[in-house]
Amino acid sequence: MGVDKVKLIELPKIHDPRGNLSVIETGNHIPFDFKRIFYLYDVPGGTTRAGHANVKLEQLLIAMSGSFDVIVDDGFKKAKIHLNRSYQGLYIPGMIWRELENFSSASVCLVLASDFYDETDYYRDYDEFIQAAHGKVPDIKGEA
Repeated sequence: MGVDKVKLIELPKIHDPRGNLSVIETGNHIPFDFKRIFYLYDVPGGTTRAGHANVKLEQLLIAMSGSFDVIVDDGFKKAKIHLNRSYQGLYIPGMIWRELENFSSASVCLVLASDFYDETDYYRDYDEFIQAAHGKVPDIKGEA
């Protein structure tokens, strides 16, 4: 897995003069079944969110309103993706460090997650993540 596995996914967009509609179906539009949904909102300007990696958890991030940047890092390369369309989601597999920044006013970030919250699936220290990404220490789950 790496930054190359991070990808923008176009979600179905049904046009209607009364307002557009997009849909996400488990196992159909994204490469995982989701078990948890959460969202970030009222993020103060200049604030950075996330700043972690998950060992196995997969996520889809969607800018439901406004915009923000997502910096992804696999321990070897980094990329910055700007999200500002509610019919696009950013797929992030496990072992990718992510940071969210540059939130516009009134932005909302919706996150679909492949599993329930599990603190043991998180790297919150960047140096520990880098060591695991380079295979120098076992990951949090005890796997090399």
